[in-house]
Amino acid sequence: MKTPVYIAVALVAAAAGFGIYHFAVAPKAQQEPPAVAAEAAPETTAAIPDVLPDFTLNDIDNQPRSIRSWEGKSMIVNFWATWCAPCRREIPLLKKVQADHGAEGFQIVGVAVDFREDVLKYAKDIGIDYPVLIGEQEGLDAVNKFGQGSLGFPFTVFTDNQQRIVMFHLGEIRPEQVEVFLGTVRKVNSGELTIAAARTVAAEQLQKLAPPAE
Repeated sequence: MKTPVYIAVALVAAAAGFGIYHFAVAPKAQQEPPAVAAEAAPETTAAIPDVLPDFTLNDIDNQPRSIRSWEGKSMIVNFWATWCAPCRREIPLLKKVQADHGAEGFQIVGVAVDFREDVLKYAKDIGIDYPVLIGEQEGLDAVNKFGQGSLGFPFTVFTDNQQRIVMFHLGEIRPEQVEVFLGTVRKVNSGELTIAAARTVAAEQLQKLAPPAE
């Protein structure tokens, strides 16, 4: 039955739609205000892990795959669902990022916290061409590994090529933010910036961007 999972997913959906970014150690003063008015999200007390936490879900081909399968890649792990409008809007951008930057070592993996049949149909209809892992309760369990509770979808985790978490972004990604995120990861990969310094630099750059159009 889908009903019990609908209840769990609804808890996540209740907080969806926030257009803010959030770093594991960035102070609240550096965070961008929500782009969409909504009720306050629940307070988060647990820290985002330093390294991409391991979890295994079935992929499009119904084969179990660990999120850590892509060794040596700078991961862009995007949590989404078919019922989430901001998630659907950003997928074409994610496809473009994979096409444009995959050769330099960036790897997008979608994590669909949704019913398998719905994800398979939607992925086929719009031609998602990057890996997608799928889970209902298992997907929610994967969300919880990031220590942020039910903040909503979409959210995206950016790692360096050692799978250390550089940034955590809550909300739909805008095109102008992509270069900030990717540029920050590049500087961490090259050793130009530590992760802590990179977060500070990225936060300053993101704050200078124009607010999203209504």
